[in-house]
Amino acid sequence: MAAELTVHQLIAEHRPTLDHALEAIRTRAYWSPHPEHPKAYGEQGSLDMAAGKAAFDALLGTRLDLGQPGTDDFVGGEVSPYGIELGVEYPHADVDVLLPAMKAGQKAWRDAGAEIRAVVCLEILKRISDRTHEFAHAVMHTSGQAFMMAFQAGGPHAQDRGLEAVAYAYVEQVRTPDTAEWTKPQGKREPLALTKQFTPVPRGIGLVIGCNTFPTWNGYPGLFASLATGNAVLVKPHPRAVLPLALTVQVARDVLSETGFDPNLVALTAERPGEGIAKTLATRPEIRIIDYTGSTAFGDWLEANARQAQVYTEKAGVNSVLVESAGDYKGMLANLAFSLSLYSGQMCTTPQNLLIPRDGIRTDEGPKTFDEVVADLARSVDGLLGDDARANALLGAIVNPDVKDRLEAAAGLGEVALASREIANPEFPGAVVRTPVVVKLDGAKPDDEAAYMSECFGPVSFAVAVDSASEAVELLRRTIREKGAMTVGAYTTDEEVEQAIQEVCLEEAAQLSLNLVGGVYVNQTAAFSDFHGSGGNPAANAALCDGAFVANRFRVVEVRREA
Repeated sequence: MAAELTVHQLIAEHRPTLDHALEAIRTRAYWSPHPEHPKAYGEQGSLDMAAGKAAFDALLGTRLDLGQPGTDDFVGGEVSPYGIELGVEYPHADVDVLLPAMKAGQKAWRDAGAEIRAVVCLEILKRISDRTHEFAHAVMHTSGQAFMMAFQAGGPHAQDRGLEAVAYAYVEQVRTPDTAEWTKPQGKREPLALTKQFTPVPRGIGLVIGCNTFPTWNGYPGLFASLATGNAVLVKPHPRAVLPLALTVQVARDVLSETGFDPNLVALTAERPGEGIAKTLATRPEIRIIDYTGSTAFGDWLEANARQAQVYTEKAGVNSVLVESAGDYKGMLANLAFSLSLYSGQMCTTPQNLLIPRDGIRTDEGPKTFDEVVADLARSVDGLLGDDARANALLGAIVNPDVKDRLEAAAGLGEVALASREIANPEFPGAVVRTPVVVKLDGAKPDDEAAYMSECFGPVSFAVAVDSASEAVELLRRTIREKGAMTVGAYTTDEEVEQAIQEVCLEEAAQLSLNLVGGVYVNQTAAFSDFHGSGGNPAANAALCDGAFVANRFRVVEVRREA
């Protein structure tokens, strides 16, 4: 089939989806083209649940040769948090060969225009969606997420975030017309007349530095934002979570080739154990865009040292929930218990600090002391996770030994209100599964402050006693300003307190969730409607996804001619 015909078919097939996405980001209403339930993906071929598992199993112990130039070795070594050795090998790149090859295809990709780039990206996403069951197992066995979460967050939710980035990229590129006729009157003389041509041009090669916990969800926004704006993209996965992004690169290369573009516009570079190639790549002159999710230390290093690139970082923060009063006490406890437990707290959005007045709170069940609130929350978590099968489905597995070490050390930081316990996973005996720990701390003690003012990534939360609601608000402000926050939660029935909390979040640029008691949780965000991060506090310098996330990935170049 001719490449030109293929592209026109893609426009016919995917333009309606693009238009839906454009409308969704305009209205912020709920919309998703990617079903959340596994049974929605059909019963035949690659869409079938059993076929997806079989496709994943078939990958184990194989070599994933992507046909990239500059491949000088194959590397691997991933071990699932569930105890399975994946045994997959991936291409290791000689970047002196690979990077020039990636640049070679950018001219044709640039000249294709915003619409064609968008629909090619949507075809990549569609083919990934068709393999969602396979991808879910790949995410599960690299991140430690339980299957259902890996299916949803690593599949449809990640695909939504990729599509959202494509939609924003399209909007920003078509904001300026392709051509304009410019005429300036000159009185009695002939008017000045020019024909002007405007072309979005890519910055260069984008580098996506993947994370261990959400390889697709955090990787897709930057990957598709850069690709849709005309840039080639080099994907450097986390060494413990290569497979989901390697499969993504494989799909992207296939689609690019079939639509007449250079497959080297998207490439993968895996690394040898301890090689640490991210620093080397990040300062290469060819790398002009960097997307990174991970530790604050390396994010800060990138922002300071990758001066030739536009750097987008999502780093660490200290997320807080301020509990001043509750109109639905049981609903609040249930909502918080789920938020603390989901994926063993291994989310950048999970609450860490629970700021509670030491004199207690008002509730619809009457006054509750600080100790009562903390004890009731502990019972809610215990009730939620009391059944081991349900607990395994919510907690998943501890992603790496560092999380386990932090969890065990947290018990020594204060009075333990809820002790962590070990849970066996009958299907995966090698999995490390732990319930959350909740530790009481005093907001007035400097030694305790050192604990709650540091991020403790994993299933660890601190119930911090504060002198009053106003003290809690000020501690919230200081935490966001000094440490950053991806999320803030609050429970209050007092209008003045609510306004004070909202004002802090507006001034410090933190995303706020108020009085959540139902099936929406502070650590979840919906593509096309919610912003993940704000880009306005130390936790992240970018938001997923807004115009600022895509607009500086390209520049508009003008050519003027006499009319």
